[in-house]
Amino acid sequence: MISIAKYFPVLLPLTFAANLGRAETRTPEVFFRSDAGIASSNALTLPDRFDAPTKLRWRTPVDSGQSTPIVARGRIFVTAYRAADHALATLALDQETGRVLWQQQAPTERIEQYHPSMGSPAAATPACDGERLFVFFGSHGLICYDLNGRKLWEHTLGPFRDEYGASSSPMLVADKVILCEDHDVDSFLIALDSRTGKTVWKTPRPDAVRSYATPMVWATGGRQQLLVAGAIQLAGYDPANGEKLWWVNGLARIVIPAPVPVADTIYMASWAPGGDASAKLTLDPWKLALEKWDKNSDGKLSKDEVGDQAVRERYFRMDLDQDGLLDQAEWERHAEVFRRADNAVLAIKPVGRGDLTDQAVVWKYRRGTPYVPSPIVLSGVLWMVKDGGIVTRLETASGRLISEERLPGPGNYYASPVAGDGKIYFASEAGVVSVVANEPDWRVISSHKFDAKIYGAPVLEGKRIFIRTEDSLYCYEGEPGAH
Repeated sequence: MISIAKYFPVLLPLTFAANLGRAETRTPEVFFRSDAGIASSNALTLPDRFDAPTKLRWRTPVDSGQSTPIVARGRIFVTAYRAADHALATLALDQETGRVLWQQQAPTERIEQYHPSMGSPAAATPACDGERLFVFFGSHGLICYDLNGRKLWEHTLGPFRDEYGASSSPMLVADKVILCEDHDVDSFLIALDSRTGKTVWKTPRPDAVRSYATPMVWATGGRQQLLVAGAIQLAGYDPANGEKLWWVNGLARIVIPAPVPVADTIYMASWAPGGDASAKLTLDPWKLALEKWDKNSDGKLSKDEVGDQAVRERYFRMDLDQDGLLDQAEWERHAEVFRRADNAVLAIKPVGRGDLTDQAVVWKYRRGTPYVPSPIVLSGVLWMVKDGGIVTRLETASGRLISEERLPGPGNYYASPVAGDGKIYFASEAGVVSVVANEPDWRVISSHKFDAKIYGAPVLEGKRIFIRTEDSLYCYEGEPGAH
């Protein structure tokens, strides 16, 4: 085991090198993981126990949803879904009191499909540039409000070909709202003028299949790039015109975590069923599949004919033209995706243009990779949590394992971890929030079970933490001298 004491400076706040200066010069732009999951340096005396009534500042009931709240201009913005009347809404709450300031309902002709047990049509996190609020619903598209709830513009998009819905969130760069929508067909990356909602550029992604990762901004070489993670591939795009600059293959077939750029390196975690080297999902060659299952000899395969359960479970996404039959092109497209899929965490240093797969990957680690939560990087350590509550810490320079531990909360993990004030916060789907110390030895500070499920990430701001469950938004406040 390598020495880990050097990665946990006790007296410094939890930030990594790229964030130290950024926290003090932060722009008002806020969107999903715009802070890389790291609280600014003013986040001190954060609460670390949630069973003390004196630390609960307020609790406000809200309808269900999986979006992470954002904090901007003294307000909290969140999206929600009320199943009783199929209403999609955007809410603004006062940060100090939790009082609902305004609520606007999205115009929808119909609600998109979503996973019946763990999905939501209110999954995308809002974005804010300090003057305007941007929300996205796959059932309708992008809507822009001013901070008082007045609609400024809307841009209709969707619903998309995806029975699990749309969940990639809007992000902001250079007066543009960026959205990546990778689904079964017609995938694209789009930039809209943040003031008018008009399309600045739209780049098709013809080889992309369904994925749900939110793009990130990477500042390198004196310019900004968009990091777009999709099935099999991480790519860099020019935010000015949408040009694809470079790409690295070797990701999972479904990608949900966001890329994590730190200085000249990008850390990319991706995992999906059937992508582990020891349990690879493969399809028979088309000719053999026809010989085995084409009972009516029409040269195509219906769902009833196919004897492979893995194919039957994925039939909807494989049937690209939705004619109820799989042809050779549809079969081989997905066979290639399954063949190339690789579950792992990658450290990538892309320099140049085009395909950089063979030269940009610094290291690869295959254990502990999360399906949904994005990792965080703190002082040379990458933290990630996967289902089962397994937390893995890796040395960012080499990819070597520091430790692998289990949180008190078992089950699935969809919320990305966040960090501040010497603590890492993890939230399980079942509603268990665990606080772990950023120290050399593994130490769980506390664990508390809320009375509802949690999908969105906790939010750290000053000495407060905001936790969104399926029925409420909580505000907890730390106490001076609590360390």
